[in-house]
Amino acid sequence: MKIYISVDMEGMAGITAPYQEKEETVSFRRALHNQIRWIIDGIHQSPRNGEVEEITISDSHGSGTNLSYDELSQMDDRISLVSGFPRRQYMMACLDETYDVAFLAGYHAGPGEIFASMDHSFSGKTVASLKINGRYMNEATANAALAGSYGVPVALVIGDSGLKTQLIDKQMMPWVSFVTTKESLSRYAAKYRPQGRLAKETAEAVKAVLASDLKAVPLYRVEEPFTLTIAFKSTAMADMAAQIPGIKRLSGTETEITCASMEELETGILALTGLAGQIG
Repeated sequence: MKIYISVDMEGMAGITAPYQEKEETVSFRRALHNQIRWIIDGIHQSPRNGEVEEITISDSHGSGTNLSYDELSQMDDRISLVSGFPRRQYMMACLDETYDVAFLAGYHAGPGEIFASMDHSFSGKTVASLKINGRYMNEATANAALAGSYGVPVALVIGDSGLKTQLIDKQMMPWVSFVTTKESLSRYAAKYRPQGRLAKETAEAVKAVLASDLKAVPLYRVEEPFTLTIAFKSTAMADMAAQIPGIKRLSGTETEITCASMEELETGILALTGLAGQIG
């Protein structure tokens, strides 16, 4: 069995604001590693632990250099780490059809959700809204759609209450097992859950997922053609993105492009937001 874990930041317990990444580096990184450790504990406690051949962890926040290779390796010698930037399929780099299941940890709501921690979609600086085939998407659903194109189910999501509202209450991905890390009170405020309870709930959720029939977990499917629509935060950003061949300009701030695959679309998100981010 191969397990893929994509690790973001904004949905983690212990983190409420971007400045913590640079000004509270020790506690910031501890929050990320704690959450991963609880997931690994669940794998170790699972009766299927012996079947696991590889655990790939994708460092999926910012520049992708938030996680310690040494510390992760001490948790489990089956862990491989995807690190650095840029890379194709950014948050899901190296995922392919050989994996049996994917987990998303530290994830957050898409832009515009009320009472959601640091809500955004792939680039808080540039993206006002992101759609695939006309459907509003957050990072969890977009990445689940990529996983689904490989036949890999996203069976567990760990994140803030704002993301739970979108995935479960608003039915964006209602089948997924969800662990809530914190109650988001505003964009930059939250009530953290008791750490011991969160650690236990995470491990129990992992055990339950691994005990289930993974082939019965629904795949998040997006039908061809794969159309990516991004509403940028300024016309200047859309001006930059519109320089890419194949881009269609829908309005002052919106651009659209049709991609050959979900892999191409996911990589295109990184290219478009990166280009747009070069201008104010």
